[in-house]
Amino acid sequence: MKPRNSATTSKARASALLLALLATPAAAQNLTVATGAPPTSVDPHFYNAAPNFALSMHIFDRLVERDAEVKAYPGLAASWEAVAPTVWEFRLRPGVTWHDGRPFTSEDVAFSVARPPLVPNTPASFSPFVRAIQRTEVIDSHTVRFHTALPHPLLPVELGSIAIVAKHATEGRTTEDFNSGRAAIGTGPYRLASSIPGDRFELVRNDNWFGPREPWARVTYRVIANDTARTAALLSGDADLIDQVPSTDLARLKRDARVNIAEIQGLRLIFIAFDHSRTGNLPQVSDNEGRPLAVNPFMDVRVRRALNIAVNRDALVERVMEGAAAPAGQWMPPGTTTHAPEVPVPTFDPDAARRLLAEAGYPQGFRMTLFTPNDRYPNDARTAQAVAQMWTRIGVRTQVEALPWTSYSARSARQEFPARLAGWGSSTGEAGSFLISVIGTFDRAAQRGAANAARYSNPALDALTDRAATLLPLEERAAVLRQAIRLASDDVAMIPLFNITNAWATRRGLVHQPRMDERTVAMGTRPAP
Repeated sequence: MKPRNSATTSKARASALLLALLATPAAAQNLTVATGAPPTSVDPHFYNAAPNFALSMHIFDRLVERDAEVKAYPGLAASWEAVAPTVWEFRLRPGVTWHDGRPFTSEDVAFSVARPPLVPNTPASFSPFVRAIQRTEVIDSHTVRFHTALPHPLLPVELGSIAIVAKHATEGRTTEDFNSGRAAIGTGPYRLASSIPGDRFELVRNDNWFGPREPWARVTYRVIANDTARTAALLSGDADLIDQVPSTDLARLKRDARVNIAEIQGLRLIFIAFDHSRTGNLPQVSDNEGRPLAVNPFMDVRVRRALNIAVNRDALVERVMEGAAAPAGQWMPPGTTTHAPEVPVPTFDPDAARRLLAEAGYPQGFRMTLFTPNDRYPNDARTAQAVAQMWTRIGVRTQVEALPWTSYSARSARQEFPARLAGWGSSTGEAGSFLISVIGTFDRAAQRGAANAARYSNPALDALTDRAATLLPLEERAAVLRQAIRLASDDVAMIPLFNITNAWATRRGLVHQPRMDERTVAMGTRPAP
């Protein structure tokens, strides 16, 4: 039987809660959202990061959408099916128009799928999501076929990450044209009215959207990076919805009758990655006298294993995250289809860590700097400081340099950091996106490793990733992905710390649908019934 999906079958699987949220009141209102992490661009193909993606979801649609539990359902595509082992056919939703009134067609889809690999200077490209597509064939104005070299059952899920942009508004334009609004023409539920980068984005309802009418006539999407200020904005009435609810405020806000809290187990892993781009001396890594080391210590798996077991994850969750996270030994949290139960959370063992360092030739340890954002993830800088103290206790004297996200992300993409605290949300709900984008060997031609700023490489891991992508039966694919998780864990491709619990707070009178992918969208907020 051919794999198939349609609007009818997907709607049958939608949750009752999601359907309830689609109901809208007659009276139009305004909504102010305060987000803790700044979107760095309006261009939906510029940076594969959750803040950017969340903003783009208001303005642009995708062929395939994902709900709050990352289950796929039809977006701009009314249905799709594999018409041959290496050919997927998508039939587009009729009657859709762009914000400027022009019709949406297959030509826009073909242009959008070809664009991600061509976007310059991206810190983390969307190209891995289209890397399987060898050729796009426009059948007619509302039918398009994607040809792949090998069977690729995950293509519909991967296309859930590719925003569809207007060819007529985007062709020949740059990312800056999106930021200015000139190219920010979408089909989504809101139009971009104005923006002040790093501060706010003003969105106006698109009354011609094909989906249910949104209750918010205008949405102000503000950036408030400071945790205290974000909470204060909610309590003062300056914001209706905030994300990244500070763990220090969570218990208090749950008791506050003026506030509603929405929580869900998130897909985001907070982890530490080490530089693999240099085999020789690493900047900001030295011996205890400050002299450069002859070789990169992180290329030795014994050093990586030592630092891995020197981290007390239970302490991080309890003392730093205040319970708003779960210790992790891999990137997929328990309960997801590709979580590998045989890969445990590493046991905290500082004595064994010291022995491993000595075996690797560092009996006295060494000095290093750990870089971290200070406004991107909940308690990011505090987490880095706590890890640095744990490493210092085993002889790896670690100092922390915390940077604003905009500066951190650009420098990280240039391989300026010997070690960095980072995060990744596996928004497809499977392990493959992390394998391809974060620890897959960096290769622009193969569109692999787009978010692999550490330049870690393991050909055996790449081979398992490629094999999994060709397997249609879920259990067969999951088995190979779990094997890849085991290999990545054995080689300490990165140091997993914890999976975040996502939390939002709204003023009384509103309800918010929490998302596992942590994206903060006005479409998930409704007046309370």
